[in-house]
Amino acid sequence: MKPIKPFAYDLTEEEIKREKRKARELRESQWWKRRLAKGVCHYCEKQIPPKDLTMDHVVPISRGGKSTKGNVVTACRDCNTLKKQLLPMEWENYLAQTDRE
Repeated sequence: MKPIKPFAYDLTEEEIKREKRKARELRESQWWKRRLAKGVCHYCEKQIPPKDLTMDHVVPISRGGKSTKGNVVTACRDCNTLKKQLLPMEWENYLAQTDRE
């Protein structure tokens, strides 16, 4: 498999692996479990069963984001899939464009 090239930052594969490892550790924390228990998508604010919520990096790892409590949110699969690797302002622009259509 071809290694993933960073999107906007010159990250090494080891740095990407480290952030993904931190994200896995955060998923096991009581803090994350409490976030899931609320059952709300950060983006669309819909009530979602906790088992259907995913972890999303507000600033994606590939764009220089870190796996920290301040940068991860609960997201429904639809929002997480649509957001992809967008930064917050890019996501807002995307939503504004789709609202006009």
